Amino acid sequence: MPGLPPGAQHRGPEPYPRRGRRRGHPLRGVPPRPRPDPRVGAVSAGRGGTGGRRLVVEADGGSRGNPGPAGYGAVVRDALTGEVLAEVAEAIGHATNNVAEYRGLIAGLTAAAGVDPSARVEVRMDSKLVVEQMSGRWKIKHPDMIPLATRARELAAGLGAVSYGWIPRNRNAHADRLANEAMDAAARGEPWVRGVEETPGEPEPPPPGWSRPSSTSMTTVLLRHGETPLSVERRFAGIRDVPLTANGVAQARAAALTLKNRGLDAIVSSPLSRCRATAAEIAAVTGLAVRVEDGFRETDFGEWEGLTFAEADKAWPVEMKAWLADPDAAPPGGESFAQVSRRVRTALDKLKVRHRERTVLVVSHVTPIKLLVRDALGAPISALFRMHLDVGALSSIDWYPDGPATLRAYNDVHHLES
Repeated sequence: MPGLPPGAQHRGPEPYPRRGRRRGHPLRGVPPRPRPDPRVGAVSAGRGGTGGRRLVVEADGGSRGNPGPAGYGAVVRDALTGEVLAEVAEAIGHATNNVAEYRGLIAGLTAAAGVDPSARVEVRMDSKLVVEQMSGRWKIKHPDMIPLATRARELAAGLGAVSYGWIPRNRNAHADRLANEAMDAAARGEPWVRGVEETPGEPEPPPPGWSRPSSTSMTTVLLRHGETPLSVERRFAGIRDVPLTANGVAQARAAALTLKNRGLDAIVSSPLSRCRATAAEIAAVTGLAVRVEDGFRETDFGEWEGLTFAEADKAWPVEMKAWLADPDAAPPGGESFAQVSRRVRTALDKLKVRHRERTVLVVSHVTPIKLLVRDALGAPISALFRMHLDVGALSSIDWYPDGPATLRAYNDVHHLES
């Protein structure tokens, strides 16, 4: 394995003693040391905050067979006292070591955001591959790693600041133990998940130990806004603030009757008036307040706003072809699906932190709802063009700690048929 650039310095020694590892000998070319490798430096990401709480994330993952039964574990500590603030682990079935390690990183960053989303976080891992790739010194070539690294960067960007450092295996024993327990469960074919364990004083109690995923999910009920003049004519309606039609108001009221006894804990809406008007109908029957979340607004379609697909294709055939083929391509003057996906994921992460184990109604638009469904299914972004979503339709997704999700309903319009 190639060496690191000379002169790089580590931020300091790992203060917590660790026990040995069960998974065998260290990676060839990476000898065990009593201190972190002095050649591995700390690289920061995130929102650039310099104050606030400091946390340490220790993460690990592995598989028995590579690929084989796989799992990960992650620990969140207070950087000053070493107190364990959260533990997460999961058996992820059949996967490679590297996939499991990245999943551990993602779980650790998610748990850190749950403790304090403004914290400065130091990530410590014994995977030189993950540390170097997340630090930007090594390229990410394997297609399985790219979306995982992208997700980790998105989570890091939402925290105050994040740095990465390599530690020897024997100093990562807590996360290693959790990962091995998860691998044991994977080898037995048991889909166990260890949820976040919070310190006293947090508003929500922690999930109990190793438990089945169904006990710890957050449910998002997704409602597309009611009909608008542009939806009737099948025109691009992105950030243009068009009102509901009379039929759209009736659709919103029909959804409200269906959702009245659904057990909603919160209502979140796109800032656009067609969603806020729809959300207001549900708020009227449930007594819940509506909180606006900008991340759930529709795509900015730029020059295509107000046009039909045929009109936009005729005027911008090259741009339309690129938009249909490439998630990074945007309508002229507008947003790409990749950009929308990033802000929708950030908005979802906020919900996961704020409403763990609760049911949240999200009133939004075609693209954000389809992106949430696509993320839940692990589908490629091209799947957006293979899904149809009616105005006023309901969908539902259960989101479990650290990644897994279950799509329970999609494009349900039975409440509009009476």
